[in-house]
Amino acid sequence: MTRAARIGDGVVPKHEQLRTLLADAIARDFAPGDPFPSERRLCLDHGVSRVTVRAAVGQLERDGLLTRVRGKGTYVAARTARSRLHLASFHDDMRRLGLTPTTVVLEVTHTAPSPDAAKALGLGADRRCYRVRRLRVADGVPMSIDDAWYDADLAPGLDRHDLSGSIYGILLEHYELPIDRAEQSVAAREADENTAMLLGIAPREPILVFDRTASSGGRRVEYTVSRYRGDRYELHMSLDREWT
Repeated sequence: MTRAARIGDGVVPKHEQLRTLLADAIARDFAPGDPFPSERRLCLDHGVSRVTVRAAVGQLERDGLLTRVRGKGTYVAARTARSRLHLASFHDDMRRLGLTPTTVVLEVTHTAPSPDAAKALGLGADRRCYRVRRLRVADGVPMSIDDAWYDADLAPGLDRHDLSGSIYGILLEHYELPIDRAEQSVAAREADENTAMLLGIAPREPILVFDRTASSGGRRVEYTVSRYRGDRYELHMSLDREWT
């Protein structure tokens, strides 16, 4: 790695601090298949114990950034995004995975909501929305197409902002609308021709379709349909048994 940082005591656990630093280093300094520094090297570079290093590296393995080869060592994995089911923007999610996110804004319109958007946001026929279509890219690879609708009464002038970054950040900073809850479903579908062209895959290739309604303080703010490449995006979740 080109530079190392030492880990300090604080609110964030040391292994989480180290995981974040190592994920940034993977995105910045490594290519898929590169060998990753040994536990001893990481302990020396960052001034932490082997227990801390193992916890951080183990999380990076579970996130799909590193892979361990028995008898040979640890290597940087291929750039498949393995996302945990949690509430975060695309940019935050990709950075957590050690990938560099970029966004291409395809369309921004001030228009009447679609029937699905009106139902999801609880809007009448006379209400207006901002429709924002964006191509989301990670490490230069098309990852998803987001087709999002925002209640224009809650976020007036949204189309005047730079929408190539985190819209959740814009909603928080400019409209005091922190996204704190979402209802989401996921389904497997086949890519139509337009979706396939934008994602760089063949028509009828499998994709994951996310249907999400996001809220702030009980107010429904965003309705989004996202279409993710099935060969580049995975979902990871932890399940606990509920005893009755």
